[in-house]
Amino acid sequence: MTPSDASQRRKKAENASSEDHNNPCLKEQKLSFKCLDDNLYDKDKCTRYFENYKKCQGFWLSIAKERRRNGIRPYLPPVEEREEIKRKHFEQTAS
Repeated sequence: MTPSDASQRRKKAENASSEDHNNPCLKEQKLSFKCLDDNLYDKDKCTRYFENYKKCQGFWLSIAKERRRNGIRPYLPPVEEREEIKRKHFEQTAS
């Protein structure tokens, strides 16, 4: 492996973690793209994936707005805190 290969790998890894950090709906986004690829870009077959992605974005937007109102930074929670936030939210809505 050449030094430039190692550098490219490192940049890819950094970009992936940056995407994760900035996009809490990365998994849903990737599933939407995969559905499009698998179905020859027939959007009608991927509606469920698109709706799930939109719900995810709406959820995290509401969390960011709430954190901003409460003076909590960063507005978008760190990756490590997201599962706990989702768990608490769904416990509250279930009861």
